[in-house]
Amino acid sequence: MGGNMSRPIEDTRLVQIGFLVNDIEKTKKEFARFFDVPEPETVNSGEYEIVKTEYRGEPAPKAKCYMTFFYFGDLQMELIQPNEEPSIWREHLEQFGEGIHHISFQVKGMTKTIQACESWGMKLLQKGEYRRGNGRYAFMDALDSLKVVVELLEQDE
Repeated sequence: MGGNMSRPIEDTRLVQIGFLVNDIEKTKKEFARFFDVPEPETVNSGEYEIVKTEYRGEPAPKAKCYMTFFYFGDLQMELIQPNEEPSIWREHLEQFGEGIHHISFQVKGMTKTIQACESWGMKLLQKGEYRRGNGRYAFMDALDSLKVVVELLEQDE
C-alpha cells in the first residue's frame, strides 16, 4: 500500500475527529463539562430522500444517527449515536465499542479522491449527502494501515 504513489488526499489538514457513543446526551454533557463550554445542539442525520446513505455499496434508507459538534479552532469534534439499523456507525460501535471512529479531511472531487484512496487499498464503507443537501461524505476503511476510518468531506461551492 502506498509506496511511490502520491498521497490519496491532497489537503491533509485534519478538520474533524469523530467519536461513536451509545448515549449522545450523556456524553455531550460530559464533554461540555470537561471543556467548560455550552452543550451543543443534537441533530439527526436527515431523511433518506436527502442524505441517500449507502452502506457497503447498498442503499441504506433506515441507517440514521444523532450527531453533535464541538469546535476547537479549525478542528471539529463530532459525537455520533447510531440507530440500530445496519450502518458503518453501528458496525464499528458493536465491533470496537465507544470511542474514536474517524478522522476527516476536506476534499475537492469526491469521486476521484475515493478512487485514489481505493488505489491505496482503502475500501469505501459508507457514503451519503449532508442532511442539508449541501455536500457529501464518504467513510474509507483505513483500519489495517492507519488504525482509524478516514472520512472524506466535500462541500458544495
